[in-house]
Amino acid sequence: MTAVIDLFRRIEELGGPVVLILIGLSIVTLTVMLYKSWQFAVAGVGRHRELKAAVAAWDQGSRGDARSHLERSSSYLAPVVEMSMERGDGSASRLEAEAEARSRKLERGLRFLDSVAQIAPLLGLFGTVLGMIQAFQALQEAGAQVDPSILAGGIWVALLTTAVGLAVAMPTALVLSWFEGRMDNERMIAETAIQTILSPRDIDVTAAEPASGQAYAEA
Repeated sequence: MTAVIDLFRRIEELGGPVVLILIGLSIVTLTVMLYKSWQFAVAGVGRHRELKAAVAAWDQGSRGDARSHLERSSSYLAPVVEMSMERGDGSASRLEAEAEARSRKLERGLRFLDSVAQIAPLLGLFGTVLGMIQAFQALQEAGAQVDPSILAGGIWVALLTTAVGLAVAMPTALVLSWFEGRMDNERMIAETAIQTILSPRDIDVTAAEPASGQAYAEA
């Protein structure tokens, strides 16, 4: 514990309190990223093979196959698709609202990542301004005995905070863009599934079901 405290003290002496704030912010940001990755994995984001197979079977009139595929699906959208199957023909607004509510739950925390991506460079710039002020104050106190190394040392220490701020912001922005891209794709899958279930092709279901069962029997 003492070693950790000493390390933070050395970091503060080198880059100032702003660097400590950015380091703490980076730790929280990394925690949120790991949690969101775990949440996406548990919810089955991106794993819709069985769900897509269920929608395709329903669209072809194979109701039994559709429900069998849906039961094997681990997607968080499976309950919404099941509701669509139970509802039958009708308005999709209620089902789309249900899918959107589930998507919103998965998006919790993304706004925090967006804030970090925007604030971290500003914090770094703020630390740089404070460092430059201190450097010029030291230069003024030196008077006629100006040592260029004093100014140069103050400048590189001041710029350190900008570098740390960018180092926090850039990976955060990339990960946020990846999360948002996946959620956009999830919304498209949900909308397509709901519309397909509610408005399947004009297939004679009574004729399609026995044919499907006969094909399985012959196989």
